Amino acid sequence: MEQWIAAGRVSVNGEPAGIGTRVSADDRLQVDGRPVRLKRNATVRVLLYHKPVGEIVSRDDPDGRPEVFDKLPRLRAAKWVAIGRLDFNTSGLLIFTTSGELANRLMHPRHSIEREYAVRVLGELREDQIQALRTGVPLADGEAHLDSIADAGGQGSNHWYNVVLSEGRNREVRRLFEALNLTVSRLMRVRFGPIALPSHLKRGQMRELDDAEIARLYAALEFQTPPMAPKSAAARPAHAEARGPGRRRR
Repeated sequence: MEQWIAAGRVSVNGEPAGIGTRVSADDRLQVDGRPVRLKRNATVRVLLYHKPVGEIVSRDDPDGRPEVFDKLPRLRAAKWVAIGRLDFNTSGLLIFTTSGELANRLMHPRHSIEREYAVRVLGELREDQIQALRTGVPLADGEAHLDSIADAGGQGSNHWYNVVLSEGRNREVRRLFEALNLTVSRLMRVRFGPIALPSHLKRGQMRELDDAEIARLYAALEFQTPPMAPKSAAARPAHAEARGPGRRRR
């Protein structure tokens, strides 16, 4: 498809298409002057997954580590898009959707969607360290800061903090603490935008949002309501345990 676009064979509404041109079912798409019919996506699906430590958010890991996509329900005419990433040693909330528009709405930097994490560090932070995390810490890819940080209790090697930031740079929370010579012994994402990690969702388990929950999510984001599944469609399970490749859900 990209080769056709680069060769000028594809047009949208009478104009040459470019790589990345956005097309909806309302647009007039042609290839070599012949019309192509576009079908609307019948439904938007959103899946919450409690990622454990030891899994990678990838579809093709050269090191052969366990991949989160192997645990997800199989799709026929769509694919799961991960909203944000968590590194191999970070656990917590991962959101998947079949809607590229929803994923873009949640991830694009211009929307400044909050991410909240529970961070366990060795020892208690000094006031000057907390102030630096709030105001700005120089990193290799530019200065970064936390929107907020709150002491969540604990002592010694089991001291927790809740932190919020509105960026999604690679390993940003860990790098912020490391820049101040602070050791993060555990990191867990507990919220992404308006979606919090359900307290009952154990590590390795997933839960799919129903249509009403998806509608509330879109409303919270002030986003156009998505197409919903037909009323006659079979109800999807509210949650399911994580499963390996090839295992069927009963």
